[in-house]
Amino acid sequence: MTPLELFLVVLVGVFGLVIGSFLNVVVYRVPAGIPLSRESRCPQCDSAIKPWHNVPVAGWLALRGRCAACGESIPARYPLVEAFTGIAFAVIAWAFLATTAAASVRESWALGLVIVAFLYFVAISIALTLIDLETHRLPDVIVLPSYVVGLVLFAGAAWLSGEWDALLRGGVGMIALYVFYFVLRLVRPGGMGGGDVKLAGVVGLYLGWVGWGALAVGAFAAFLVGGVVGIALIATRRAGRKTAIPFGPFMLIGAWTGVFAGEALGHAYTSLYSGT
Repeated sequence: MTPLELFLVVLVGVFGLVIGSFLNVVVYRVPAGIPLSRESRCPQCDSAIKPWHNVPVAGWLALRGRCAACGESIPARYPLVEAFTGIAFAVIAWAFLATTAAASVRESWALGLVIVAFLYFVAISIALTLIDLETHRLPDVIVLPSYVVGLVLFAGAAWLSGEWDALLRGGVGMIALYVFYFVLRLVRPGGMGGGDVKLAGVVGLYLGWVGWGALAVGAFAAFLVGGVVGIALIATRRAGRKTAIPFGPFMLIGAWTGVFAGEALGHAYTSLYSGT
């Protein structure tokens, strides 16, 4: 990796810290129906939060995890989400810059659009996971626009790079995974929510763009991880057979498993049976 690419990775990571701070706002306000444009205030005393107290991670540390006005404890989740988002953004930038060579200016712009698409997917993955765990909902206001964002960014990347096969694969993955989850919901209405079905199309789009192996592994991994966690919760008596467990986080864990390991696992599987 060149010094310029390393600088870009660090820059993207810092940008991720800022996005992480915004995601904390999204996770709190979207389920509650509070406008995102509203000024940041302490939920306990309603005091306005000063801009320098909103600096990702550093603001929480400076305040020692308490509101400057009333002393109410500020959950450690806030700096953790900010730090995790920053690290995740840096990892995405590093992964794509280190493994994808751009031979021309058009290909460089195409790579940039793909990186932006996956950074967006990181952001909604974090927000939707936290919201689903807390409310058992996957809000349409986050999921539905993701179709447009993903399709526009990938279409732009395909136009610049000529990788129309990747865009077609993404479209097939989007439709296939949506239909698969839709059928599952019809077969077992209580086992799959409408939000899961809508999210499935988004997941299929991103996995399909990466490759067929990513699509297959990502789709399967969601049920594997969900099954393992479900069995563990039942075994430890933290849930029963009829306990509603949000499936969105497992879908997203499966998706990222497919993105990073799907192609390698898919190739290993086919090689095992083809003898190559």
